[in-house]
Formats: sequence, C-alpha cells, structure tokens
Amino acid sequence: MKKVSFKTLGCRLNQYETDALVTRFHQAGYQVVDYATPADITVINTCTVTKQSDQKSRNTINQAARKNPAGLVVVTGCMANNHKEQLEANEKITYVVDNERKSQIVSLVDAHFKGEVVHPDSYSGDVFGFETVDKSLHTRTSIKVQDGCDNFCTYCIVPSVRGRAVSRPLEEILENIRRVVDNGFKEIVITGVNIGRYDFEQYNLERALEKMVELPGDFRIRISSMEPDGFGPEFYKIFQHPKMAPHLHLCIQSGSDPILKKMRRMYTTRSFMNIVENFRKKISDFNFTTDVIVGFPGESETDFAETARVVKEALFSHVHTFRYSRRKGTRADRLEEQLEEGIKAERSEVIRQISEENRMLYMESMLGKTQRVLIEKVSDKGMAQGYGEHYLPVQFSTADSTKNVFQDIMLDKVNSSDPPFIIASI
Repeated sequence: MKKVSFKTLGCRLNQYETDALVTRFHQAGYQVVDYATPADITVINTCTVTKQSDQKSRNTINQAARKNPAGLVVVTGCMANNHKEQLEANEKITYVVDNERKSQIVSLVDAHFKGEVVHPDSYSGDVFGFETVDKSLHTRTSIKVQDGCDNFCTYCIVPSVRGRAVSRPLEEILENIRRVVDNGFKEIVITGVNIGRYDFEQYNLERALEKMVELPGDFRIRISSMEPDGFGPEFYKIFQHPKMAPHLHLCIQSGSDPILKKMRRMYTTRSFMNIVENFRKKISDFNFTTDVIVGFPGESETDFAETARVVKEALFSHVHTFRYSRRKGTRADRLEEQLEEGIKAERSEVIRQISEENRMLYMESMLGKTQRVLIEKVSDKGMAQGYGEHYLPVQFSTADSTKNVFQDIMLDKVNSSDPPFIIASI
C-alpha cells in the first residue's frame, strides 16, 4: 500500500478539494498519512492570491522534495494555473495539475505507477468532479456549490486562475449533502469562489439554501466567505432556521468609497453597513467576520482612517488583514501611488489591534448564552474543544471522550490567551 500525504494552502475551497482527494485516494487503496510522515506521493494544493502565498507555496514544494526525494510531488491549486510553465520547469516537481483537472489526480498517480506515460493535460477538466467526502482531515466538511468569478476586482487574479463563474446543479449539491450526513458529518460548510452569485436554473443562493435545510438529519450549515452582493434584502431570513449557523465572513476590503471604486468593488460602505445592520436588527448577536486590504494604491491617511472606523463600528469578531500585494496582469498593478511596505505594515497592525479589541467585546457580549458546540477533540484530561454555531472557539470539561457530536453548553468566561477562547460548562 503506497502512502500519500497532503499539504493545503489558502482558502476553504482548497481545503474542501483536498478532503475530496483524500477520500478518493483512500478508496483507491492508498494509505493517507500525515504530511510530516515520509510518503510515496505528496500532493501540494497551492495558493497564489498574494506574493506571500506564492512564496509559501514554493517553500512547501522545496520542503516536500527534500522530505521525500524518491517520491512523487504533485503540485495543484491556483499557483499551478498562475505559474504553470515555471513549475513544470522545476525538476523537483513530478506533475503540475491545474484546477480544472485537480479531481483527476488519483487517476494520474495510478497511471504513473502502472508505468504509463501521461500528461495532466490529457485528462478532461471538471471543476465539480470530486468524490463525496467520507474520509477527511477535518471534523467538518465542505460542499462546493460554485467555482470561478466574474467580478474582476482590479487587485485580484482569481478569475484568471479559477475561470469564469459556474454553478453546480442543485440536485448534485443536495445529494452530496445527503451522503456526507450519512457519512457522519455534523457541520457542512458551503463553499466556492463567489457563492453569493450561485445561479442554477430558477435557484439563487437563498432558494438553494432553503432546499438544503429541508434535508433530514442532525447537521448544521455554515456559509464560507461571501461578497456583499448577489443576495437580496431578506437574505437574513434563512439564518433564522435552526440548521443555519448565524455567522458570515462578509468581505469588505476597504471602508473608503474612493478605494472601493478603485478596487472595482460593486458596493459602497453604506450599502455594506446596511447589510450588517439589517441582519443584527433581526438576529442581534449575529457574528460577522471580514477581509480587509490595507495599502491599496492611492490609499490616503483619510481613506485608511475610514477603514479603521468602519471595522470598529461593524464589530467584526475577526478581521483577516491583507497587505496589498501587486499581481502581474491586474489593473491595480498598473496604478500609480503604490505604497511603501512600511506603511502597509503599520496599517495592518492598526487593523489587527482593532480586530483583537472587537473579538474580546463580541466574546464578552455572548457570555451567559447557550451554544450548541460541535466537539472536535477531547484531551486526555477531559477538556473538550470545538466551535459553537456563532463560530466562537469553546472549551469545557466533559466525562465523555466522544468527538464529532453536538453538546449544548453555557458560555461562562473568556480566557484571554492568544488566541482567546471561551470557557463553558455543560
């Protein structure tokens, strides 16, 4: 039995696709081992959204080659689309597989060990051609409902590495959910590149979610990262269903309208805040997290001050802060007034500090409330860890060592470690 290991960088979509590959390799008779363990095959699912992502991917590739000098190194993901020729010229890499053919990696590896001479491009592409996950590297699983993006933000290369927007047939999604629930998964993360733009036949995302929550079983649905467009003013209603987790990672990117216009983001700060306020009028403790880009070309002190104000006002419990990274082929790369890295670092630190303050405020506001926690692991000392429906990390003492089950708990106090978590009781 040959051994295969995986390393995933980047987004939840990559994580889902890795889990689907784990399942398929397992079903094909391979032994899935930890990345630190020597393996016959190492699959690296890369990210290329920033220069830092590219560097992390390159470092991981070199690490895998050193760790398993006689093994296969298969590189896939967005970097495989963005820097394909460069990667194919790297003698440490056995195969470079683009996103369109990622689901065919097991067939490619099988053919290799049978002595066949094949090239990844000889396989047909299918961005939805993944197996239903039954063996995962995580306690929750994702369902891919959409791929690609048509927004063409001026800083983003995703449309060039993931392609144009395409939506998965709803019945395939529903069947996928039925099967992963049968496989024992309790939390399902709806993922894609721009899932707010889901559009299949008469179904948009809201109507598709209505069908998902009607499915039988003891599970909950969490939405992955979304853009603040593509859904209607009553989108909040679906989150009133007990199977929907009251949490959204809604990407604002900037709190300055002039910068949003330069980014080609199709909303204003006011329209974004209207979404947040509308949700919280109906679900007062709804948890919003977000992405922010600092140091975009031409971002003035006034622009950044507006971003800091909006981040604080929105009370995001977490802010994933990116320093603007120039990407060749994007319109933002050609803009004047490119900012120095030192300014980006200073602004990133300001947002980080606001994010930490917000997180503590939000956690404290939740104390005394009940949560339904999905237990992810239990220590030898009987300390259970997991996440409640609002996506807050929780720990509590338990006499039961069972994982991947729901437990109703009371939120008692905040442990201000780094990162902080909430101590709870049954």
